[in-house]
Amino acid sequence: MANIKSAKKRIKTSQRNRLQNKFYSSTIKTLTKKYLLYLDGLDKDSNPESLNIAAKSLSILYSKLDKAQKRNVMKKNTVARRKSQLSSKLKEVIS
Repeated sequence: MANIKSAKKRIKTSQRNRLQNKFYSSTIKTLTKKYLLYLDGLDKDSNPESLNIAAKSLSILYSKLDKAQKRNVMKKNTVARRKSQLSSKLKEVIS
């Protein structure tokens, strides 16, 4: 355990930041799984409503990825790679 006052403060700060980062990464994982389930349903049943739900889900996921990048939870290239993979999966299902 830290004895110096500034080290104690730093422990609190790092714990708070760790929880915030964990929130962003777990939210992204959850939204990605839901999006992939929507795509799976779209693959089986291709109606415009399912396509709209999948597109809306992708939009929300993009937003969360961008926020995670802005808050330095994820790196820029990682976010770009994930966005590219997700959009290519949608294109694959549509065509």
